[in-house]
Amino acid sequence: MSTPTSRSDWEALAASLKITGQAFINGQYQGAASGDTFDCISPIDGQVLAKVASCDLADANLAVANAREVFEAGTWSMLPPVKRKQVMIKFADLLEENADELALLETLDMGKPIQHSKGVDVVGAARAIRWYGEAIDKIYDEIAPTAHNEIGMITREPVGVVAAIVPWNFPMIMACWKLGPSLATGNSVILKPSEKSPLTAIRMAQLAIEAGIPAGVLNVLPGYGHTVGKALALHMDVDTLVFTGSTKIAKQLMIYAGESNMKRVWLEAGGKSPNIVFNDAPDLKAAAEAAAVAIAFNQGEVCTAGSRLLVESGVKDELIKLIVEEMQGWQPGHPLDPKTTCGAMVDQQQLTNVLNYIKAGSEQGATLVDGGKQVMAETGGMYVQPTIFSNVRNDMTIASEEIFGPVLSVIEFDGMEQAVKIANDTMYGLAAGVWTSNLSKAHKTAKALRSGMVWINHYDGGDMTAPFGGYKQSGNGRDKSLHAFDKYTEIKATWIAL
Repeated sequence: MSTPTSRSDWEALAASLKITGQAFINGQYQGAASGDTFDCISPIDGQVLAKVASCDLADANLAVANAREVFEAGTWSMLPPVKRKQVMIKFADLLEENADELALLETLDMGKPIQHSKGVDVVGAARAIRWYGEAIDKIYDEIAPTAHNEIGMITREPVGVVAAIVPWNFPMIMACWKLGPSLATGNSVILKPSEKSPLTAIRMAQLAIEAGIPAGVLNVLPGYGHTVGKALALHMDVDTLVFTGSTKIAKQLMIYAGESNMKRVWLEAGGKSPNIVFNDAPDLKAAAEAAAVAIAFNQGEVCTAGSRLLVESGVKDELIKLIVEEMQGWQPGHPLDPKTTCGAMVDQQQLTNVLNYIKAGSEQGATLVDGGKQVMAETGGMYVQPTIFSNVRNDMTIASEEIFGPVLSVIEFDGMEQAVKIANDTMYGLAAGVWTSNLSKAHKTAKALRSGMVWINHYDGGDMTAPFGGYKQSGNGRDKSLHAFDKYTEIKATWIAL
């Protein structure tokens, strides 16, 4: 079938799609050991897409045992880096060749617009796999400065078995940010996708085998966090646990690691990112466009969402007016329509959570400027309008808690000192934006912000070369860039007397 170009094309492809909901262990699809399944429901219309294997402790034990066996055998872990590179690049190629199928699975499963699933998610996933594949044979070990009769070698080795627990908002990209560096360095991986959006992870596992990754190196266990997720976190033979998701779950995973084998735990958790617009912003319309994208893209289900818009008093009214205008281009539509920019919330629970936050904002005294209502309910889907609140205080619930929906809180400030104080007054520290024409102010503000990423006169910038992660309760460690290799390797010192 040719590349779909219309909603009807995508719907026709969806009608012919064969969806696999099984676990992937040791190179083959299989049901959960218990036989249990759960319904995978599309937030587009509330219809069941597939019965998905609900994995548990028995499946975790089997996957970890196979992952350990293949790691010790060395068929992947001891393969020369240049050989692993070739396989990783083939894996990326296969993701691109199957872009329509993967994008459709992502949209049906998670509710995001098809234009973003194909143009952002598939592209970003393939780029991550290819980037780490290309990098792995260009990373050198070190020789320490020693006396003439000694040699000190500093080498990196794969950690062993990695459990990767990824979220539902960017299933492909978040998985590949972890699969890229962990597989490239020679580890075996058990991937646990969210029960809310497991379908692309399940499909990618087969593509990895087709690319040449040996059976047992990449396993996929769908299921719930409190069952198979907990089993992996407590497993005594998992060496490293990597996670992207909520701060609450991240804290629990640290406890599990301490209760088991002190496995390394790397966490990318929540955010309540400030987007700071000063009176001297160079282009207020550009700032408004970016503010709309920062909260409405992916239905606001983004850890770096610019959910707190800090606006200096001199431009507040004008900026809000411009953002309201921009939001007209981000109204919910059918996710399979290529023109749609804002799709469905991932499920009924998330829709209810967002509506409850909107209600709390009004009850606590914030001014509802735009949006705030559920729409398209007749479709059976989970849609809500992008929402703007003004006159928000930083201690209000909508300003302090991560909503993970398209709800923007506008907070007024006067001067850089107050802006920084408000911005840092949060348990999170993932990302921030700064809009100013003053170079000195831009640098001073960026340095003062307790945030892992700061974007000047734009929002959500960067590529695979820049690390992604946060301060404080937004987590530890970094995805993307060469720094991600730190999470998946052990450093060994070998001292030789000559």
